[in-house]
Amino acid sequence: MTHSSEELIEIGNRTNSPSYKPAPMILDHGEGVRLYDLKGTEYLDFVAGIAVNALGYNHPRQVKVLKEQSERLLHVSNMFLTAEQVELMEALVSRSFADRVFLCNSGAEANEAGIKLARAYQRNVLGRQDRYEIITFAYSFHGRTYGALSATAQPKYHKGFEPMLPGFVTAKFNDLESVKEVIGDRTAAILVEPVQGEGGVMPAMQEFLEGLRALCDEHDLLLIFDEVQAGMGRTGSLFAYQGYGVEPDVLNLAKGLGGGVPIGATLATQKVYDGWTRGSHATTFGGNPLVSAVAREVIAVIEEDGLCENATAMGELLQEGLRELAKSFDVIKDVRGRGLMVGAEVGAENAGDIAVKAREQGLLINTAGGHTLRFVPPLVIQKADVEDCLARLKEALTQWTLCKDSE
Repeated sequence: MTHSSEELIEIGNRTNSPSYKPAPMILDHGEGVRLYDLKGTEYLDFVAGIAVNALGYNHPRQVKVLKEQSERLLHVSNMFLTAEQVELMEALVSRSFADRVFLCNSGAEANEAGIKLARAYQRNVLGRQDRYEIITFAYSFHGRTYGALSATAQPKYHKGFEPMLPGFVTAKFNDLESVKEVIGDRTAAILVEPVQGEGGVMPAMQEFLEGLRALCDEHDLLLIFDEVQAGMGRTGSLFAYQGYGVEPDVLNLAKGLGGGVPIGATLATQKVYDGWTRGSHATTFGGNPLVSAVAREVIAVIEEDGLCENATAMGELLQEGLRELAKSFDVIKDVRGRGLMVGAEVGAENAGDIAVKAREQGLLINTAGGHTLRFVPPLVIQKADVEDCLARLKEALTQWTLCKDSE
């Protein structure tokens, strides 16, 4: 059965979960850093599935692996090993501080595993039975499952789902003194995003992460980095912690790791994984041959094509361009980010409307924290794509300004 775009939008609005409010368009295919809807309209994509589509769309190496693996083996239980899974785990371990990997399906699941690791480590390795609290940070985001949601220190995500699970304490991001104040006899770990994504694209300060590492060492706590959004080349190094030179005990990944297929990973040292024994944690689909093969190829492309370096160069170019636009459009109050994780703060009353105006100009961006325009394009973008983005955003801001002036 063939439906028109209008019919599909109507059916989608009628049958989709009310927790979503998608844009009134039907996306059909993509090529490089551009998406096309069912009517053939082209969009420059600076959302990338929210920092997921690291290689853009229809990347030949990714497509080749998907096709070949789909013809061999899609899924087996984790009661068995496959070459694809083993090679992915080895690739992650050999490129990081970690000794072992738990493969799962999403960022929320990776964070859930990290939380369980922290508690198990305190109890089963250190013998500290009363250590279970995890310090997280205001405006953080760690996922929608109950553990990850309880760790997420943004009340707007909790509304209607209370009570949250106990065992989480909130400190202020980039404020080391606030962390010291909440460390207590029950503290097990500190969970932090090197760059807060949903909180408004807020990078951690160097001295803040260094201070967290020192506090964890002092108090025998685990330092957990949530790199679900900031990892996999996004901030200019394969893992964000490498750009800061601050090594965590646990590292949670997802999004860009699969370049579009659903996969997450929790990396940790042997001493941390000593807290788990057979049956401590598991997943049905995590690390199946299909997603493992694709993720391994994504890592290879990132490295071989210099996409970490490209993220740094293109991110600097994008930030420079946004600061130049700020000279003409005072709605832009701040520009910040690392690599190709960039935010332009415009205020909560303006962000959504500007994003819509951008879409009308064929530029896909979204908002973060309700007040910031977020730019997380595929890592394969080039200078011409950045210039195109800035030109379309300039026109969108012009149109938005005209609308505001006419009100």
